[in-house]
Amino acid sequence: MDGKFVKIAVYVPSSHANSIREALAEAGAGHIGNYDYCSFTVKGVGRYRCGEGTKPFKGEPGQIEEIDEERVETICPEEGIDKVLAAVKKVHPYEEPAVDIYPLLNEGQL
Repeated sequence: MDGKFVKIAVYVPSSHANSIREALAEAGAGHIGNYDYCSFTVKGVGRYRCGEGTKPFKGEPGQIEEIDEERVETICPEEGIDKVLAAVKKVHPYEEPAVDIYPLLNEGQL
């Protein structure tokens, strides 16, 4: 892997995880050598409380909700992160998607 990369992790309802994986890959994330569509998923439970004026995917304002979610993570060239984030936001069902971005070191930086 040449250049600078970031790891992006997206928390999404399990029902929409495939859409997120597809959006990530189509936007240029998940390429490792001669492989593409590379990602890793961990299943868990997301919790949140909706505030006034929200339009939640699930739940009502003022109530704490739990939903089966997946953490979908992959790598992305640093210069492509804006395109990848736009693609995620386009297909993600939440008003405020939870996305983590981590800088990565390559072997030459160790």
